[in-house]
Amino acid sequence: MAAIIPVPAFTDNYVWVLREGTQAAVVDPGDAQPVLDYVQREGLAIRAIFATHHHRDHIGGAAELADRFGAPVYGPAREAIPSRTRALAEGDVVESHCIEDTFRVLDIPGHTAGHIAFFGHVDGVPALFCGDTLFAAGCGRLFEGTAAQMWASLGKLAALPPPTRVYCGHEYTLANLRFAAAVEPGNPAIGQRVQREQDKRERGLPTLPSTIGEELSTNPFLRAREPSVRAAAQAHAGRPLTDDVAVFAALRSWKDGFAG
Repeated sequence: MAAIIPVPAFTDNYVWVLREGTQAAVVDPGDAQPVLDYVQREGLAIRAIFATHHHRDHIGGAAELADRFGAPVYGPAREAIPSRTRALAEGDVVESHCIEDTFRVLDIPGHTAGHIAFFGHVDGVPALFCGDTLFAAGCGRLFEGTAAQMWASLGKLAALPPPTRVYCGHEYTLANLRFAAAVEPGNPAIGQRVQREQDKRERGLPTLPSTIGEELSTNPFLRAREPSVRAAAQAHAGRPLTDDVAVFAALRSWKDGFAG
């Protein structure tokens, strides 16, 4: 049976390790050492490396791992990825090299200009590796893309099946939920989720993966069309917001300066 393991890196990153038997693939290895420690302890050989975007905390260990294991490196066509052996774009299909399932590539610009995601099934369960575009209860900052691009990218992810497990790049969940509660204080799903995620962290467990269904009910960035979210964004912005992109942009600006 296949498994997806979070390997902590730096202060709040996760490197995702897909494994079955003695074979493994890694997603967004920002630091090689914790990955090496894990696979050596578990007796695994890395057969493929996947990168969602070019930020150093997601690719910093890719070249070392590729050299050590002779593994191919898959990454976005529109970004510079060290040791990349195949450039990927929307609609491409790639093998995992460690499990039978394949992954379909989605273009999801916004956080970076060429950001991609990998969507597929692991033991029959839909799985999404989305880097820093969609977070649990949040989304990435707009470093290179526009609000319109990010809103479209999030819409693409939101359209995936609700049971899809969301494997994102950082442990930001509790901070994101504090913002979600400020936007929608009357949303009971957010309060319930806060309790669940706090309990996980108190037990030293990751809050990830999330699911698309859970994000649709608690993530303000996927809920910009909801009247309660639109009203909160307009009140904070102090002006009418005429469309979904404007609401999303106001939410993103609000979150950028949120200290709650």
